[in-house]
Amino acid sequence: MNDGSPVAGVVARMQQRLDELPDDLAHRRIFLSTYLRTTRAVGDAIDLASFEDPAWVEDWDVKFAELYLDAHDAALTPGARVSRPWRLAFDAPADIPALRHVLLGINAHVNYDLPQALLAVISDADFTDPYLTERRRRDHERIDGVLAQRVSAEDDELGGARSLLDQVLTPLNRLSSRRFLRESRQKVWHNTVELQHARKQGPDAYATRLAELELLSAAKIADLLRPGQVLLRLAVTGFGVTLPPPV
Repeated sequence: MNDGSPVAGVVARMQQRLDELPDDLAHRRIFLSTYLRTTRAVGDAIDLASFEDPAWVEDWDVKFAELYLDAHDAALTPGARVSRPWRLAFDAPADIPALRHVLLGINAHVNYDLPQALLAVISDADFTDPYLTERRRRDHERIDGVLAQRVSAEDDELGGARSLLDQVLTPLNRLSSRRFLRESRQKVWHNTVELQHARKQGPDAYATRLAELELLSAAKIADLLRPGQVLLRLAVTGFGVTLPPPV
């Protein structure tokens, strides 16, 4: 990753947050560390020209990361508003398995933040250009390849003491991880288009649809907090959320 790139800059900001987390919030380091490594991997993929429009992907990736940093900082600021998905993820019991902390963060960030990040770098005019929109969608899906390559490595990073059942289920868990990454990306694109339609109607319509997405994402996190084999349950119920047609 180019040390002078915008992605390197946002990685440095993540590292600063990681270094400054107080000991009583050590469990928040689990998702942040995972996200930091993933962002580095995206930066490396950009340098390797893995995308059709690397400059656009870089801008998008930075804006996406900034939404997480904003939520992280707000959660540490008394009186600041934190969205429901992030509030549930940040307030999860510290002693739940590391994998669950990661899934909670992924849920809040992908289901709730990612459509907003895409809209920040795709204008209404861009959406009228089918060729450009298709390029954006393809680059959006290429992120799956980067993330899928990280699944096994991140599973090993989480490591720790594993029960016999966890060891038996690990290959299946990794397959499930790849599947819900792909599935959630498809749903994110759908939700991005729904939010873009609302944005064209005006600020009130957009705020209403974004509030719907916030509630759906929070409900999914609440489900992830239930006991049980989370990845197996996700393989059945799905990971992403889908905005219904507007009323």
